Amino acid sequence: MKIAYASDTGRVRADNQDYVGVFINEAGAQLAIVADGVGGENGGDVAATMAVSHIGNEWQQTDIHDIVAARNWLLSQAAQENETILTTSNRYRTLRGMATTLVIAVILVDQLVIANLGDSRAYLIREGQLRQLTVDHNLASELVRRGAITEDEAVKHPGRHVITRQLGVTEEAEPDVFEFATRPGDMLVLTTDGMPKHVSDEEILAKINDAPTITDAVAELISATNEAGGSDNVTVLIGRQESEAR
Repeated sequence: MKIAYASDTGRVRADNQDYVGVFINEAGAQLAIVADGVGGENGGDVAATMAVSHIGNEWQQTDIHDIVAARNWLLSQAAQENETILTTSNRYRTLRGMATTLVIAVILVDQLVIANLGDSRAYLIREGQLRQLTVDHNLASELVRRGAITEDEAVKHPGRHVITRQLGVTEEAEPDVFEFATRPGDMLVLTTDGMPKHVSDEEILAKINDAPTITDAVAELISATNEAGGSDNVTVLIGRQESEAR
């Protein structure tokens, strides 16, 4: 998969607590990971950086090439990194309370395995249609799933800022894991919540379709986010499946 990504502080925040990376293992399989750190005096960026760098480094040392192994590995890594962040947070006063959201994609020859914690998202674009692959772990989304509020009400609900699952908060890390078959021409989008706060699904699709390259599409989406307010850090990663084999 051909991949481009970028991260930006936005128009309001003083620093960037997002982190992003792409890694390749010994079998040639890719791993793309986006994290959005929260909490602590300086801890959000530390938690996000730890998660991306640790998990990415571990991936490089594997030879995983099938979905069952990838799924099991993602669950194991989430638990291991959760413990590491908790231990580090408890050891240093300035890092207490740090945590991070996470969305990870293991990209195999013709399949994706995606894991997420929090409200960083994965989308798939296929045949001109954009679909959110992950489920947001925040209070507003939980209320929608229970039928307590509508999706339209969730857009303005204060519960959208209350993350219900992330790395580094409790002893248990419970990521959702999804598996998808891919086709040539499919596009994968990973993003922190900074973009969907300001850019609609329709706008995301239009910006990507109008851009000459995926690198340009990443830049356009970040620009659109900032022009619409840029109230948070924003990270966008786009991958395009070019063939059935790399």
